Amino acid sequence: MKRVAITGIGAVTPLGNTFEDSWKAALEGCPGIGRISRFDASGLAWQMAGEVRGFRPGQYLSRKEVLHHDPFVLYGLAASAMALKDAALAGGRYVESGGVIIGSSRGGISSMEKAILKNTEACRAGRKARFSPYLMPSSTISAASSFSAQKLGLKGHCMGISNACASGTNAVGEAYRLIKAGYPGPMLAGGTEAPVCWSCVQGYGAAGALSDHQDASASRPFDRSRNGFVLAEGAAVMLLEDLDIARKRGARVYAEIAGYACTADAFHITQPDEEGEARAIRLALEDAAVSAEEVEYISSHGTSTRLGDRVEAAALRRVFGERTGKVPVSALKSMTGHMLGASGPLEAAFTAMVLSTGSIPPTINLHEQDEACDLSIVRQRTEADISLAVSPSFGFGGVNAVLALKRAAE
Repeated sequence: MKRVAITGIGAVTPLGNTFEDSWKAALEGCPGIGRISRFDASGLAWQMAGEVRGFRPGQYLSRKEVLHHDPFVLYGLAASAMALKDAALAGGRYVESGGVIIGSSRGGISSMEKAILKNTEACRAGRKARFSPYLMPSSTISAASSFSAQKLGLKGHCMGISNACASGTNAVGEAYRLIKAGYPGPMLAGGTEAPVCWSCVQGYGAAGALSDHQDASASRPFDRSRNGFVLAEGAAVMLLEDLDIARKRGARVYAEIAGYACTADAFHITQPDEEGEARAIRLALEDAAVSAEEVEYISSHGTSTRLGDRVEAAALRRVFGERTGKVPVSALKSMTGHMLGASGPLEAAFTAMVLSTGSIPPTINLHEQDEACDLSIVRQRTEADISLAVSPSFGFGGVNAVLALKRAAE
């Protein structure tokens, strides 16, 4: 079996339009959440979101291509291009044989909503309704991966994954499995989302999942006053490759992906199950051939929902026992909001940076920790020597995806 290295990272997030800027902002504890500007949300109870600001897709595409694609495709392509560049790969047979797996929970929902509203208005006004011929191909879940492959010249394995909020972590995990089993080319893997639209805000709000706090501190993982997550958008993609190949070509290795698990709770459509989450973490550690006692950092799912945070804390207690209150934990959605399928790969990429730099980003907006969430939550930037970490993602439907990451050996 091959060992799998992370050698490139790209991201477009509420914290910045590059991974470097996003990482710097996370270390400084900067909030990426603000009042919704994508549409008029004045009539809704949920006013806050983590929006991407100042993004310029023209750096990667022509104006015509930008107009024809949903933002989730544009974010995914930008993050993929940045990851490929960061890995110092720009063509040739090695890149051409590579593949792309990108996950998304909602795909092109904002384009679908816009088209339906436009055509409904046209029908009411007695005008002829017409959809763009690009609507279907640009809004499907696979569009981000296939378009990235097209623009970047990758002709190998290509797949779009939709598995709720675990989508992006699943994409990274499946790419890891491919390379571990001997797939020859590099793999771009991650997640992308553009769900800040009326349908998603109203839909998640109606499901009781969103916070109705009205300021930048609305995302409050593990805090007693939390009352839901804050919807966010963006993308994060990593370049994975065989560790031996990476070393031979002199690549920088951020970290090694050592384990992965994908499970289902088989329990409830929206309510999480602590045993299901715990089992996923255990299986990821088993895949990495390490024990829970060796884990030194946890990048939590930490969405800021009342039930979700408590169940996650309980799951961590099942896995780590008496060490639960001693292992450092970050809840990065306190800054970014919940980027759905893009959150997992961003958190895994941040975890890779924790392993390579020794710096742990803080959890913000934590003023009074819920006593039921008795975790060792990092509240300010902390320096620590971390060699093994886990990064879990959990989604509606009881789907769980967990990555175990190791510091890259010299």
